[in-house]
Amino acid sequence: MTHAHPLANGLRTDHPVPGLPFVDDSHIPLDEGPEAIEAVGRNKADGMWGRYDPDRRTGGWLAFTTDPLNHSLGWSVRFHPEHGRTVLLMRDDDTSSLHSAWDGERLLFRAGGYWWNGTTWYRPGQVWDPVTQDYEKRKARAAITVSAADMLDSRADAAKAYVGKVLTFGAEAPAPENWNDHLALWAARHQEHNHALPLEKCVVDVATPELSGAQLLGVPEMAELGGITASTLRAYISRGNSEVPQPQATVGGRDQWARAVADDWVEARQRSREGVRATMSADDRDKLSKGAAEVRDRFAADFHNTLWDRPDVRKRWILRARNEDSVREVADALAWSVATSLDRILPTHLLGHTIQSAVLDSFADAVQMDRDDKKRGKTPGEEKVWMLYVLRPVAEMLDWFIRHHPESAHHYIGDIMHEAHRRWEIPAEETIRALRTAVSMDGKMNDEDRKTFFALLTPPAQDN
Repeated sequence: MTHAHPLANGLRTDHPVPGLPFVDDSHIPLDEGPEAIEAVGRNKADGMWGRYDPDRRTGGWLAFTTDPLNHSLGWSVRFHPEHGRTVLLMRDDDTSSLHSAWDGERLLFRAGGYWWNGTTWYRPGQVWDPVTQDYEKRKARAAITVSAADMLDSRADAAKAYVGKVLTFGAEAPAPENWNDHLALWAARHQEHNHALPLEKCVVDVATPELSGAQLLGVPEMAELGGITASTLRAYISRGNSEVPQPQATVGGRDQWARAVADDWVEARQRSREGVRATMSADDRDKLSKGAAEVRDRFAADFHNTLWDRPDVRKRWILRARNEDSVREVADALAWSVATSLDRILPTHLLGHTIQSAVLDSFADAVQMDRDDKKRGKTPGEEKVWMLYVLRPVAEMLDWFIRHHPESAHHYIGDIMHEAHRRWEIPAEETIRALRTAVSMDGKMNDEDRKTFFALLTPPAQDN
């Protein structure tokens, strides 16, 4: 995934992106609502598409469509009932990415990912919050919203500006030299539209101490903070690696990042899978986690004992004993050492209690769903039907447990049967049926082994 960069402002936008040219958007039905925008491109021709989604929190919406005149370009539109609309011309392949980025409360982006929700500016989202399942919202320090009214310069000359056309627009064209002239032309045209926001409410940019020149870092400083070389960081950037934040500025053709954004990037790297692995294995010669290193050292000692301390094995190192059969016997001995040491790698008593808790948790959800579905009551004499289930990852782990430690699995399944009956009066045969079905669907045991194992758990028939 790469960052989506707008190419130009639509002329009817309320929030111009600084530095970008303005392009005529009169052939897009912006005033007719999101359905009409979607319909411009959806199912019209090969290479065209459109979509809209309502924002139920605010009553607004967001939409995008392929441009009907130039299919390599597309329009992205974000509307808020109080804060107006943003209209951006994009590469057509980037419209869906911006559509996703706009989801939620993000109304617009500036300065390489700083975003505004209508009241507050936040830094680019980088540090993942597992509770909210979104990036942490980190406020930009002392941020001030810069409006179009703030930006307009009395010395600007709208006559020197122009409005681009989609058919002749060049995605690689340089930015306008004097953007204030273009802003003046946009402001004059903007006032002609119905329901146009006042210029003092049209957001153009953000100002914050975080974006001051003294707080900007180049590639070498950014790489040093991240613990990588400058060449590695440049390689990430050239590949469009989205984990590298967008630069906040370009000075003399060189990318510059705010120190606050760089610090967040470093934190995000430390919290990533690779960062956690590197941190937790920093002291090991092979960069293994502490647990994996313990397993390595344990078997290294076992293998050394087998290969060197046992005379019957050590004699095989002489040249005449080096043959395939001898090697296979030694390999079998080492493999046997691993197979009989599974409990030292993954302790069975810990795994057993974990699986037991996971199965009972699935049962508890099933029982609660059953109670919710049957509030209508049970007809007298109607036999209770248990709709028990086990989540797939739990079923797969149970199958592994049975195949590797059948005697321990037998014990803990017995505990599951006991607890299910004690808590919910679930008959033992119903528990066995649910577990056998789960293992059958998601496990690797063959039919014969599964039938044999669960037969050993089935309570004996009671004599009448």
